[in-house]
Amino acid sequence: MKFYMPTKVYNELDCVTKHSAELSALGTKALIVTGRSSSKKNGSLDDVIAALETHRIPYAVFNEVEENPSVETVMKARDLGLSSGADFVIGIGGGSPLDAAKAIAVMLKNPDKDWRYLYVNTDAKALPIAAVPTTCGTGSEVTGVAVLTRHDLKTKVSMTHRIFPTLALVDGKYIMNTPHRIIVNTAIDALSHLIESVINTLADKYSDMVAFAGLNAWRECKPFIESETPLTVEAAQKLMHASTLAGMSIAQVGTTIPHALSYMLTYQGNVPHGIAVGIFQANYLSFAEESRKAAVLQAAGFASMDELKGFIRTLAPVSVDKALLEKTAQTVLNNPVKLRLCPYPIDNNVMAKLIEI
Repeated sequence: MKFYMPTKVYNELDCVTKHSAELSALGTKALIVTGRSSSKKNGSLDDVIAALETHRIPYAVFNEVEENPSVETVMKARDLGLSSGADFVIGIGGGSPLDAAKAIAVMLKNPDKDWRYLYVNTDAKALPIAAVPTTCGTGSEVTGVAVLTRHDLKTKVSMTHRIFPTLALVDGKYIMNTPHRIIVNTAIDALSHLIESVINTLADKYSDMVAFAGLNAWRECKPFIESETPLTVEAAQKLMHASTLAGMSIAQVGTTIPHALSYMLTYQGNVPHGIAVGIFQANYLSFAEESRKAAVLQAAGFASMDELKGFIRTLAPVSVDKALLEKTAQTVLNNPVKLRLCPYPIDNNVMAKLIEI
């Protein structure tokens, strides 16, 4: 067994303010990486700026990270970081800004390289990174993975390098006013991470420890995911907690077949990531060993496979072109890395059932 988690995590209300000194100690000038508007609306950007100004740390802001960030965006932010003299990076937002921040930190540390360096098989160094998540889905604040859009390949591809944030500041208040559809999308993403961590050839007692803790925390928030009941502070913090535990889980074992199937659906079918991953979960789980399947369903609060499938189909209905499904299925069948992480054999017949959505 093994467990590797180099990120220091604070999960509490007002943690950006409470731990501003630790955040500011990461360097002498920050590059803040975020999206166009959400971090401003939910208060996270203002909190980070106030924390830096309290300790007289100058900063530059790159607020152009799109959903499913591209390598072109990474390089544009890298150029701003170089010109401003940044020596650490703060990612604020959902998985897109956090993943982008990791890639940007790599490119800032290696200014003589072009974007192809993100996909060179070597142990790259990166500038220190702080992560401030504002969605309850990706867990990117505690993983070494950065998934980037490759327009040249017309899909999403993980950066080769494993770069963990140095510090993660997880505060539920940033999702209190998030639209319900985004809560659904991101919460299903977190559930998907937890299921794929358990139904995984690399799963062991340590990864199970965090995965089942995450499933139990996620179950307690189901009423807020299923309906548009306003989040309580406690529920918001628990959703963020479940997402962080899910991130810790996949950091140990990696994602499997549903994630591999999702990437073309997001790029070519414009299906939001959480939904694109979630639609395959019930089918993926259905082939698992019975005791593991039962344990996942019980921990997540589902009485049966049908209930899980109905939950996802009701909350995240989606229609995907059959030809695109078959294309992405063939791509995954040719991906030995993802196939090795699945604990049961997948042939054409099994794959056909996995993509029956």
